[in-house]
Amino acid sequence: MTIVDDEGRSPAAVPYAVEVPDRVPKERYYDPEFFRLEAERLWPRVWQMACRLEEIPEPGDFAEYQIVDQSVVVVRTDDLGVTAFQNACRHRGVKVATGHGRCESAFTCPFHGWRYGPDGTNVGVPRRRSFSEHNLCAGELDLTPVRCETWGGCAWINLDPDAPPLRECLEPYASILDAWKVESLRTEWWYAARLPVNWKLAIEAFVEAYHVPQAHPQLVIPTRYGLRPGEEFDREAFIEADIRYLRAMNEGMAGMVHADDVAIAESLRDVELPAEPEAAMATWNRTLDRAVTDWHRQRGDDMPDLEDLRARGLNLEFFQGFPNAFVLPMYSSASAYRFRPLGPEETLMEIWSLTRGAEREEREPPRPPEAWSHDDPRWPPIPAQDFANIPLQQQGLHARGFEYMRLSGQLEGHISNFQRLVDGFLAGLPHDRLLPALREVNVYPFDRPVVDLGIEGAAR
Repeated sequence: MTIVDDEGRSPAAVPYAVEVPDRVPKERYYDPEFFRLEAERLWPRVWQMACRLEEIPEPGDFAEYQIVDQSVVVVRTDDLGVTAFQNACRHRGVKVATGHGRCESAFTCPFHGWRYGPDGTNVGVPRRRSFSEHNLCAGELDLTPVRCETWGGCAWINLDPDAPPLRECLEPYASILDAWKVESLRTEWWYAARLPVNWKLAIEAFVEAYHVPQAHPQLVIPTRYGLRPGEEFDREAFIEADIRYLRAMNEGMAGMVHADDVAIAESLRDVELPAEPEAAMATWNRTLDRAVTDWHRQRGDDMPDLEDLRARGLNLEFFQGFPNAFVLPMYSSASAYRFRPLGPEETLMEIWSLTRGAEREEREPPRPPEAWSHDDPRWPPIPAQDFANIPLQQQGLHARGFEYMRLSGQLEGHISNFQRLVDGFLAGLPHDRLLPALREVNVYPFDRPVVDLGIEGAAR
């Protein structure tokens, strides 16, 4: 397959495209050339969540964001906005910032002492007279700016100066999560895992529910998957089963359903429900939604109306912001995921537990955690179950007799949509052609069928 990039330059080979929507070639998950192409054509053109704003709460606070071979430093400005720069001294390329910290007056290169203000302006060149004038041109000594915008309580960066604004690239993810008031969520904890798998394979383990009955049997509860054939509806058993599901989500994810919300559900055990199953389920959902909303609002939390979200069809639990950011809201709180490639077959996955009301507490800004191995015994049960499977999958992809993923076009269609959008970026398609496809991928992934992205054939 050959493609021509945005500027019409010479064709370049793009290996292992998704030619048949429900078949994904295995080489996309480990081939070094494919990984290199992603580094050149995907990651520099997409918006990426660089840090949560609570990581850099004060003017001068900074956070380093690393994606493949690119390092970006995000800085909080005096007006509590954000700005970002390529993290490379204009002298000989040394990183001027590492990790998290505060720029009190200037970033100082640790190698030769070149200095840069919090706005990226060069404010000092030691032994300046030893340099030729052509190496001291005004404006060429400042740190190279990177596009940076904020949404949802986070700072986002894009290395492409011609990319559309952040908001355009996150729809409808952004509007749905605005309704959830995600900007009011704060970090309760932050975990990280080094997974011995390709970044796309890691993502795909979380964007379909087909695996749940086998991989997460504790989550297979009648209230979420329907009554079994011939089973009579028992109102008390129904309530207990739903509370058991909520508790399993709390214990299994260590926070996706907050313990406060589980306690609220437990306090409603005696609620009167209709005898008819569908009416009983609707009454229970409405009662729990109202109780959780009222409890948090009475505390002063910036809490959405869960009944309204359900009525508008926005009470879904998993949203992707292409390519690598996810938010999973449930009741008052949410989990968030971020996936970053460390190599063709290694991924850093981060998990945040986000909750409301934390802004009223005095706490230190969250800092990146130690990255645990995939088999660390400290993992909560649900990610531990997933982390047990996907390394086996990565290994199995190398089997000589295995050629491609055979996807269910109905249950695993989101994987196809996601992979074909990756191909659109690798094909160098212009942003105006990619935006409609982005909006097809930035939606609820579970049971999402294969859809027409409007870019079919572009990567062939």
